[in-house]
Amino acid sequence: MAKETVNTTAGINALGSKAAYNLANITKTKPQYGALTPRWLTKMLEFKGLETGIYRVNRVVEGDTPLDVLCSQTKKSDIIPAGYVEYETEPREYVLNSISTIINVNTAVEDVYSSPYDQVQEQLGLAIESLRERQESQLINNDDYGLLKNVSDSQRIQTRNGAPTPDDLDELISKVWKEPSFFLAHPRAIAAFERECTKRGVPPVITNIAGGTFLTWRGIPVIPTDKLLVDGLKNPTSESGKTNILLIRTGEAKRGVIGLFQAGLKNEHSRGLSVRFRGIDDKGVASYLLSLYCSAAILADDAIAVLEDVEVGEYYDYD
Repeated sequence: MAKETVNTTAGINALGSKAAYNLANITKTKPQYGALTPRWLTKMLEFKGLETGIYRVNRVVEGDTPLDVLCSQTKKSDIIPAGYVEYETEPREYVLNSISTIINVNTAVEDVYSSPYDQVQEQLGLAIESLRERQESQLINNDDYGLLKNVSDSQRIQTRNGAPTPDDLDELISKVWKEPSFFLAHPRAIAAFERECTKRGVPPVITNIAGGTFLTWRGIPVIPTDKLLVDGLKNPTSESGKTNILLIRTGEAKRGVIGLFQAGLKNEHSRGLSVRFRGIDDKGVASYLLSLYCSAAILADDAIAVLEDVEVGEYYDYD
């Protein structure tokens, strides 16, 4: 091995840092996955475990008032109105969606290179985080059960001028006025809303929930997620762009929006997620199957509303 030498001011040779590095112990980190997010939606949303993988939402056929479903057309004052509560004959059923991946690890690599970090556990951990990121995206954007695709037409509103103003969020509250739980918006949309509040001199109040710090409007937290895309992108590079803002009431008891998962999975790792060892092939490669089962259900139309065509690129100059 050739020696590395460094000329000092005294004109002598000395051990250099490059050579010394070969004998030094270094402090290493676990793999750092930059695409991970806090995934506040899955933390704020109430989840319900299913036994069969199917969730049926039975709804009442309602009139203008609750009593309309009970009263008959009998007008005689001495006769008790008779009737019954009518149910929808074809209720919606939600079937759990599967998100799966396979992780392969060479057992020779596992044997030799698993100190200080277990190579299998690191691979599985990163794959699980990826599945959880995918789950949050599907809860919002899935073509079948995604929240954006299932908002009732009566619960969709447009911004007044493009940028998300306090008036726009108040309009959302008027749509989900029964115990609204949280707003959901892209960070760029939240920044745009802050600018509108600053312009009007009504800065939002800050609150701490579940270890996070959030803006609130009318006491309702504004939760960030990059899964509500801006012009179809999680990380748009343009200053302008269009997105949506959701207002959600969550909870089965509140007839709100709930997440669904399969309970009691074999080889269950965490909520709705199973990790199964598939064996080792003749080349010494160990294989693991990861499957995540999820869906979401809107129990009542007024449990969710969306502010559409939100412009994130409005900026102002202040004196």
